Amino acid sequence: MYDALHSIKNFRQATATLATSGQPQSEHFAAMAAAGYVAVINLALHGDPRYSLPDESGDVRAAGMNYIHIPVLFDQPTQSDLTAFMDAMEQYQGKQLWVHCAANMRVTAFLGLYHVLRLGQQRQQAFALMHSVWEPNAVWAAFIEAMLSSSVPAN
Repeated sequence: MYDALHSIKNFRQATATLATSGQPQSEHFAAMAAAGYVAVINLALHGDPRYSLPDESGDVRAAGMNYIHIPVLFDQPTQSDLTAFMDAMEQYQGKQLWVHCAANMRVTAFLGLYHVLRLGQQRQQAFALMHSVWEPNAVWAAFIEAMLSSSVPAN
């Protein structure tokens, strides 16, 4: 179980209760539930067979976990996407949570923003996980800067 979960693309154990990754396979959800995860947040889009499953929602629920889908267009992240993500993170604060997208890029960028905007972390610490996965392209670099300098609601 441990090895199976850690083999998911770009897996990162962000905290004791938070794991992030690229797209899991259907068989990973039972292992997540067995490891104590109670919910899965997916930031990727449904409907692209290269980066999604035929019925992820059903697979997650069949494993006994909650499923939250916040579809974020990779080339067009929005403030409302980020706010929905941060609200979902707070809903599951202190609980075992798995957050993924196609390659753990959207997730780590949003997670960095969440840590700065809602948890008050310093930028360097907040984005360390993201930098372990990728360096944001122009779209994401601009989005991150815009969100950090805007008045995104803290709560």
